[in-house]
Amino acid sequence: MNRHMHSLLVLTGAILLVTGAASAQAPKPAAPAAAAAPARLAPPVRGQAEIGYTKPVSKRTGSNIVTTIKVKNLSLGSIAGLKVDEFWYDKGGDPVTGDTFRYRKPLQPQEVITVTLTTPVNPKMDRNQYKFEHLNGTIKTTLLPKL
Repeated sequence: MNRHMHSLLVLTGAILLVTGAASAQAPKPAAPAAAAAPARLAPPVRGQAEIGYTKPVSKRTGSNIVTTIKVKNLSLGSIAGLKVDEFWYDKGGDPVTGDTFRYRKPLQPQEVITVTLTTPVNPKMDRNQYKFEHLNGTIKTTLLPKL
C-alpha cells in the first residue's frame, strides 16, 4: 500500500513540475497599459506670485472693445483665484468703465491661459490700465515678447 501511495505522490509531483515548467516558458500576456497618472497639483503661492504676459491686444467688436492677453505662471506654485481687472479712464483721469476676468481654477506653474476682457464702448474712453491679483497676495508682472 505504501508503495502505491509513494508512486502516486511521485507521479503527482512530476505532473506539477512539468506543468509549472511549461507555464513558465509560455509567453505571458502583455500587461494592460497603465492609466496615465493624474497631474500633480502644485501648492498655491502665498504672498507675491510672478506671471508673464504678452502685450494686450484690443479690438473693437460692435459696441464693445475686446482685449485679449496671454498669461503664463512663472512662479513655482499655483496661483489660486487669479483676477485681472481692466480700467478705462477719460482725459481727466476719471474712471469711465472696465471689466474683470477671474480664472476659477488654480493656474499651475508654466501654464498659459488667454484672458479675454469685454468692455462696452464709451466715447469718453482715452486710456486703460490693468491690475493683476490673486487670493493669497500680490502679483509681480513681466511683459514678455511672446508665449
